Formats: sequence, structure tokens, C-alpha cells
Amino acid sequence: MICDTVNSFIKKYKLSGTFIVAFSGGYDSMCLLNVLCDLGYKPVAIHLNHNWRGEESRKEEENCKNFAELKGIEFYSEILSDKVAKNETSAREARYKFFEKCAKKFSSNVIFTAHNFDDNAETVIYRIIKGTGTVGLQGIAEHRDIFYRPLLSVSRAEIENYCSENNLNPNKDSSNENIKYKRNLIRKKIIPLMKEINPNVINAVNSLSEIAKEEFDNQKFKIRQLLIDNKIDYDRKKIEEINDFLNENKTSKSGKKMSLGENLWLFANTKGFEIVTKQKKSDNKTKIGKEGEYKFENFIFSIKSFNGDIKNFPKDNEYKAYINTDKIDFTLRHRLDGDFIKPLGLKGSQKLKKYLNEKKIPQHKKDELVFLCKDSEVIWAAGLGLSETAKVTTNPTHILELREVKNGKSESFIY
Repeated sequence: MICDTVNSFIKKYKLSGTFIVAFSGGYDSMCLLNVLCDLGYKPVAIHLNHNWRGEESRKEEENCKNFAELKGIEFYSEILSDKVAKNETSAREARYKFFEKCAKKFSSNVIFTAHNFDDNAETVIYRIIKGTGTVGLQGIAEHRDIFYRPLLSVSRAEIENYCSENNLNPNKDSSNENIKYKRNLIRKKIIPLMKEINPNVINAVNSLSEIAKEEFDNQKFKIRQLLIDNKIDYDRKKIEEINDFLNENKTSKSGKKMSLGENLWLFANTKGFEIVTKQKKSDNKTKIGKEGEYKFENFIFSIKSFNGDIKNFPKDNEYKAYINTDKIDFTLRHRLDGDFIKPLGLKGSQKLKKYLNEKKIPQHKKDELVFLCKDSEVIWAAGLGLSETAKVTTNPTHILELREVKNGKSESFIY
């Protein structure tokens, strides 16, 4: 299970080259180092001896070295200078300076640290106590710069079980029992009290952390809000699946769909994403036999005579067009089998289906489009283009416009 988690993590970030493991020799880092070796990697194990506990610290360093030799991997260690103050903050700063130094030494851009699921919860609780904001609630970052943390989703209990099952002999740092250190106090005293209120407090705090991350990950936040708005049940796995789908298809011009349930899909393309349903195709039609305004579903269509000069012709994606016609005898409707168009500027006709495909119109949008037709010929595909049949050669005879009705008011329609 842990091997699969680490392997998936490496693939997710497409990591390669020399992997460095920050190796204290404790349960977490020994588990991670052993997993990487079992996966066929040859990482470099680096160890910083803080030298706070004399002989115990020396033996821990020796245990790390022996384990690396047993695994046939390179080991490098240094002893922390006595000049560094013996407190948590100074020690952490010294460790990360050491890690960055080792990255240069071994020409690596990947340093693994073995923070776990419980560590993240403890960090969030610590920050809450200190008065953090929403940023602090995000907890430990899975990835920052050259630092990667593949065990963040793995519990401390799982790691300890792994070490036991694989006959590993991790260092047992006696200072982890000393509650003068704030993190130990949280682990040994505060969390047990919190568990009296909620036995699953570790999961609850990590859930809070994920929500905070989503608030700062705009796409995931939008996904969650979209699911809530559409009353769709979801969990974190569902959000991740959708997020991966969107990332894979954000360059698709025609778009892709992902099923979210019966008659419900998520559609994604270069313009973004939306939830779509399969709707019954409308066979509504309105006869256009003279100048004026016509109501068609939630649209207002107008055809008016035009006299004068045109400063700028509307673009294809505008819902306005100038035409030449000697007789007003059209039908306003949605597409039908057998429809064709003579695209403006091109010779010959083209099936409407092919025309819409070339325009990269999403499948679920095709039946929503409005067309001005003469029998099976499309004279104007509103918002897409005009037919060669109605093109203006000198001066137009009429101007067309389609407006959408919103809240009782008509507005220029934008697809």
C-alpha cells in the first residue's frame, strides 16, 4: 500500500534523476528509504546529527549509516555546529540549509522528506493555537521548490506497521517524549484530549487542511462549488478525479465529457468547464414572412430593412448580420437532419454537421443553436456565419439580429 502511494507520487510529479532522502533514521524516513529501494531506486541518504543527545545522537547516525550500507546506497552526514541554538526553530533552519547544500553536492532537484498524515494534523493544530490565517490552515505542502513529501497521506500507524512487518530497526529518539517541545506536547497531550470529543480528530483536521488548500486552488474550489450547486454527492477522491480530467482536456477545442451520474456530464474544453444534461431536442420553429420582431423560445429575432452605408460588418461570432434578399420567406429553428449551408466565401455547399464540427461547437451545444433557414438550406447560423446565398455584394437589403431574453429584458446574445 505504501509502496503504491510513493510510486504514484513519483509518477504524479514526473520525478527523475538523483533522489535525496532526508534520513533521520526514525520510523518515517526509514520507511520511505526502504520503500524507494524496494521500488528499484538508488537514493542518497543524508543525515544531520544535531548532537544534542551525545552518545545517543552518535548511535543514531551510526544506525543510519549501517542501514544505508545494507541497502547499498550512498550515505552522507554532517554534525551540526555547537554554535546553532538548541531550539526547534534554529534546528529546522539548520536542517534545510543542510538539505539545500546536499542538493548542490549531489546535483539533485528532488529532496524527499518523510512528513506523514499525523504530522500535517499536528502542524495545523499548532498553527491554530498560534493564531494562523487561512494560509496556515493548509498545513504542510506536498511539494515546495525541490522538497517533496510522498508520505503526507500515510498515517503514523501505517508507517509503524510497515517498519514492523519489514523487520526494520528505526531510531527511537528519546527527545520525542519530552513535552517541553511544542509538537510533542500537541502529540502527547492535546490530541488525546481532542480525541475525547472526536476520535477521528486527525482525519477531521486534515479535512480542514484540504478545504483550505482548495480555497487557494481556484479550479478545485470551482469544482466543489459546481458540485454543491448541482446537488451532486462528492468526496476528495471525486474532486481529484475531476481535477485530473480538466487538466487533461483543458487544451481540447471541441471538448470532452465525463459522466457524473445518470443523464449528467461534466464538459471541458479550452473555454472552461460546465455541467451538462441530455435534453430533448426541440422541434420549435417560427415562420418569418415579413419584416419585424419575432419571439422564438427565449430569444427575440428581428429582420428589418436597411438603407445606408455600413461602417463595419459584424464578425461571425456576433449575433447580427447584413443580408441581401428579394423575398422574406424563412423559418427560424434548430438544426435538422439534412441541413446544409453554403459558407460565405467558399464555393459549394457543406453539410451543417461538418460545418459545426469545423467550428468546434461542442456536441451538447449544437441542438441549442438557432438557424435562419430556407427549407433545408441554412441562410444564417446565428453567431457563427452567413450563407453565400445571402451575401452582400453592394448594399444590404436587411439587417438581422438575435437577442436573448433575460429576466424579462432582451439583451444581445453571446454564445
